[in-house]
Amino acid sequence: MMSGLEIRNLHVQIEGKEILKGLTLTVPKGEVHAIMGPNGTGKSTLAYTLMGHPSYEVTEGEVWFNGRNVLEMEVDERSRAGLFLAFQYPVAIPGVTLANFLRTAVNARRRAENPQDKGISIVEFRKLLKERMAALKMDPAFAGRYLNDGFSGGEKKRAEILQMAVLRPEIAILDETDSGLDIDALRIVSEGVNALRGPDLGVLVITHYQRILNYIKPDVVHVMMDGRIVESGGAELALHLEEHGYDWVREKLEER
Repeated sequence: MMSGLEIRNLHVQIEGKEILKGLTLTVPKGEVHAIMGPNGTGKSTLAYTLMGHPSYEVTEGEVWFNGRNVLEMEVDERSRAGLFLAFQYPVAIPGVTLANFLRTAVNARRRAENPQDKGISIVEFRKLLKERMAALKMDPAFAGRYLNDGFSGGEKKRAEILQMAVLRPEIAILDETDSGLDIDALRIVSEGVNALRGPDLGVLVITHYQRILNYIKPDVVHVMMDGRIVESGGAELALHLEEHGYDWVREKLEER
């Protein structure tokens, strides 16, 4: 069994409507894969299904992560196992500071590995947080703000990448992280992702636009249409889509 994420013939419905219709995809650790596709093709459905959103019902197929059956795991188990989702629309949680939220998450993961773990000390955590925030060019005062409460679009996305930097997942799913970002925020978020790239992290970038892929260079680009992966290729595929749109993919599918 490979190290990373493996999705086989995944069918998913929501409120009785089938959205994913036999999706197959492999994201090994150490690689960055991008999924592009028109709106309404099921890209966010895939992200939410992988993390265990209760509204999405898997009717057929398998999802394996490091040899474990993801579909048998609760949401918190998936996170502790090393899956991470950066949301397209992060939720605000007034009253909970970003720092407290992150420290709680770190301790939950540590205790899952060792129930006797006393948790990360405040001093150790502050040092870790300061290092990660500096790498993301974030003002240290940001950590004392309530999670996503009153944050701009760029701040919300940066907070998501900070979570990723602190939690160090093995597979990170970025669900349209580029939506609503100006070019400076997009560059900073991308630099954060690139700083975390390496042999121990697989990244799945879900996007509608090619522009984020100017900054986060993918190893493989997949085209998703009608609930399936219909085309895969190198980074040049994203440029081709940007220039020619999706009609040529539709025509190719009709010919098959």
